[in-house]
Order: sequence, then structure tokens, then C-alpha cells
Amino acid sequence: MALASQITGNTEIIQVAEAVAREKGIQREAVVEAIEQAIQVAARKKYGYEQNIRVEIDRKSGETKVFRERTVVEQINQETLEESGKITEILLADAKRIKKDINLGDVLREDLPPMDIGRVAAQTAKQVITQKVKDAEREKQFEEFKDKKNTIINGTVKSEEYGNIIIESNGIEAVIKREDTIPRENYRTGDRIRAYVADVRREHRGPQVFLSRTHPKFMEKLFAQEVPEIYDGIIEIKSCVREAGSRAKIAVMSHDSSIDAKASCIGTRGSRVQAVVNELQGEKIDIILWSADPAVFVVNALTPATVAKVVVEEDDRRIEVVVPEDQQSLAIGRRGQNVKLASQLTGWYIEVLTEAEESKRRQEEFTSLSQLFIEALDVEEIIAHLLVTEGFGSIDEVAYVDAEELAGIEGFDENVASELQTRARDYIERKSKELVEKAKTLGAAEDLFTLPGKEEGETLDPHIVLKLAETGVKTRDDLGDLSADEFFEQVSGSGLNREQVNELIMAARAHWFKD
Repeated sequence: MALASQITGNTEIIQVAEAVAREKGIQREAVVEAIEQAIQVAARKKYGYEQNIRVEIDRKSGETKVFRERTVVEQINQETLEESGKITEILLADAKRIKKDINLGDVLREDLPPMDIGRVAAQTAKQVITQKVKDAEREKQFEEFKDKKNTIINGTVKSEEYGNIIIESNGIEAVIKREDTIPRENYRTGDRIRAYVADVRREHRGPQVFLSRTHPKFMEKLFAQEVPEIYDGIIEIKSCVREAGSRAKIAVMSHDSSIDAKASCIGTRGSRVQAVVNELQGEKIDIILWSADPAVFVVNALTPATVAKVVVEEDDRRIEVVVPEDQQSLAIGRRGQNVKLASQLTGWYIEVLTEAEESKRRQEEFTSLSQLFIEALDVEEIIAHLLVTEGFGSIDEVAYVDAEELAGIEGFDENVASELQTRARDYIERKSKELVEKAKTLGAAEDLFTLPGKEEGETLDPHIVLKLAETGVKTRDDLGDLSADEFFEQVSGSGLNREQVNELIMAARAHWFKD
């Protein structure tokens, strides 16, 4: 760059700036600002680094002005002087000797004589200009690439460093970190490569572009390129999960009832999905039909396994899936891969049981629940079995169900129903008192028990308060410090959903905002 020897030639500065701007593909203004800063650096070497030197270049004529600026004050602030190391202030009396009509608060601007910068200063100026031009180039690169985030780009492998692949795309370098490459993939210098732009960040080294071939969005974008209906918005990708290089699941739905989303993604003789599989080094892809019904969605997600029965537990976002004996290994997959991906895809915890295991579990539940009714309600085995068979799953249900429903069980009448409910309520009251005493013994504060419970008008279940106390949550402040996830970790089987837990935590925090 031949700027250093020319920056004092006023008539040539603009021409030089334009030439550099054209050569580097950056704005002329950025080059002119770089020259101003370079001259400023040289001027400070000549007049003293403590001087507040300013440089202005006329954008049309190239005329260069070097001047010193100081603010007129009544008393110089020594702290400001020591902190900045620059003389930015001048006393009013001294300023009036230079310019008579100046006032407090005005900025005194003194033109400095034309400057012939020496060889060392010229070299410094050159370095400043070079750095400024590089910064401008980097900023241009960042602006060009920031809009490419979340898209796929093509590039050429430039080199490999410690397992990270350096890619060149349109004159800009990007990196695919080792963990973002598909296992068993090997690239050589000069190979063409496609990758997903996961992030573009400003860093002190310049804009850093991070690519990925393992990101689920990479697969989504590949399908959008291969399936016109996705690109046009007729088919929507609802979710996508991957174990890169091994297996993936993608859930799709069609906004047009005449178009089969799954068939469109597969393509004629599997041509569309095969194109994506080839790009992902043979990764096996299950295309799943999305459904708003979680049970249907989970059954679809467990493909290729056949499901016999599904039990949904809404509160815990948990689904129990029952499969024939010969389908269990298929549903779970190698190293649990199939059920894990299905769980990630649907957002539900999935438990896979064989029909024999499910039957055994149901029998154990029947037996334990019957025993609970026998002991808590002081009834005979036949009555306990009838209650379980009719679907009663807790003492609370017996206590607070409509009496007519209880009396409607074969062999029961109003008197039996009334007696059962009385015994159930007495049992609940006894147990509640025991739980309250245990919780208080552990240090649970009185006002925890008055927080809102599961249903409107109810207070917090003592069972939950006891579990909180056992984990060290003994006051409203302790509970208020928890997140919903932390609550679920500490209190299992609370019967509360996420929304109810969030409301409970906010109620615990309410006293923080009283003022």
C-alpha cells in the first residue's frame, strides 16, 4: 500500500482513498477515516501524545487540517487529566489570550502548522491505515455473512486443524468444529462441501462463521431443497432430531389435505429422501406424520415398531407404550436409540413395555391399590376389589366423587357409599395432620401450607410441603428461588403440571413485590 508517502499530498488523498476502496471492495469513507486517524497518530508523535489532536480531511478537495481542541473551563479537573492522559481543558484567562470572544464551556480549536511527517511517522501511518482497511474488510464480511445464518452454504475445504475443518466460501473463511462434523466423514483439501451456518459472531479476530453438518436444521434445509412442497409452505416440518451419521427422525404435516406429507418427502421410488441420505453419509431417516394427538404422534414416532396400546399421563407428559413381545427390541432400538429419538421428537417421556410386562404391572397395581383400600377404609377384600375394578385409583377419589356414582356400583347402595366416603375423608384428614406435623418437625414454615394448591380454592397439599422440606425448601423464599425444573427434580409425583408449578412459585414470591 503506497499511502504513507502520499498522505500529505492533499490533492491526491481522495484519489488514493478511492483507489484503495475499489481494490478492497470497501467504502471510501472507511479509507478516508483511516487516513485521518493515521495522520492523527503521526501528529501526536510530533506535538506530544498528551495533546488532544484532531484531523479533518475535506471529502471533496482532500485538504487536510490538523488542529488541537480544548474545552474552556474555570478550573482544570486534575482527575480527568490524570485518567485520560490528555490535555483537554484550558483556563478561561489563557483561552482569552488566544481568542478574545471565547466563553466558558466553548471548545477552543487551534490550527497547527502544516506537517511534514518523517519516515517513522509515515510507517506508523501506514500501519494504522492497513489495520483500518482490514477492519473495514472484516466488517464488510460480517455484513455479507450475518444474513446467511440459518442457511446452507457451499464451500471448499481449505485445511484441517486439530480435527476442525476450515472452509472457504466466497472469499470468506468459516470453520466446522470437530463435534459438528458427521462421524467417519473425511475431507481433503479442495473438496466441495455443504454445511449449515449455525452462527456468525463478531470477535476481536474479525467475523467468525461457524458451520455444522450435525445440526437438525441442516437436515431440514436439505429437505426444503429437495421437496418443493416444503419450500412453498404446503408441507411443514414440525420437529426434527438426529444422531448424526446414524439415525434421524423428522415430523411433517401437510396444510393441504390432498397432499400426503410423508409420500412427498420420500419422493418417487425414494428419490427425494435418498438425496438427503446421500448428503448425510447414509444416515437413516424416519419420516413421521405429525399429529396434535400426543398418543398418535408417539405411535407414529416409534416407527417401524407396531404398538398395541398407549396410556397417556398428561400431568407428567409421560406415555406408556405397550408392544407385542417381538416388537420390543424394534421399538427401543439399538442402545435405546429409537425410543430416545422418538421421545426427543415428541417432547414426551416414553416407556416401552411388552404386553406381559404391562399385565404384570397392572396386577401389582391392582393388588397394592386393593390393599390400600382395605387398610385405609377398613373394608373387606371384595369391596376393595370392586372399587379398583370400577377405576378408583386413590382415597381422594373415593372421598370426593359424586355419591351417586359410588352408590351405582353393583352391590353398593346410598348407605354404603356414604359410609365409604366418611371413612375416606377421616383417613385423609388423619394423614394430612401427620404430614403437616412431619413437615413442621423438619422446619417447614406455617405460611407454606396456605399457598394455592392444585385446584382453585385449595391450599397446597401437605405431602408436597413435606417433600419440599425434606429437600431443604422450608420457607416461601426458598420456594420462590426455585425454577419449575428444579421443583420437578425435588418433588416427584406432585400431581401438578408446569403451569400450576409456575403459579405456585409466583405465589411464593408475591411478598417480594408488596411495596
